[in-house]
Amino acid sequence: MMTDPIADMLTRIRNAVRVEHPHVEMPSSKVKQGVADVLKREGYIWDWEEVEAEPANQIRLELKYGPNGERVIQTIRRISKPGRRIYTKSRDLRPVLDGLGISVISTSHGVISDREARQKNVGGEILCEIW
Repeated sequence: MMTDPIADMLTRIRNAVRVEHPHVEMPSSKVKQGVADVLKREGYIWDWEEVEAEPANQIRLELKYGPNGERVIQTIRRISKPGRRIYTKSRDLRPVLDGLGISVISTSHGVISDREARQKNVGGEILCEIW
């Protein structure tokens, strides 16, 4: 049993980007699909898909690199952890790295980026930061 599947997802992405793999796979869940959708909308990955597999379905992320192999994802880190949840209101959301990065937030409107949360005026649990 895994205690923190989101941290496992972020670690798999971090490790795959570090060794320049074209894609990475991990067990599927609705929250992971939401995080993958935010990464795609914000331009950190090319695409994602759910792959049928046994014993559980997998998510495959197509990682994105620059024209000369530069990493699009420089840093990806978990903020809210199972032992210490971090919640924020919409007015307390600050841009990550002066707008160069994003925070992924789980809200009542689903998993969205900090930019979308400020536009929709919703707060929630800060899952991770990416830049």
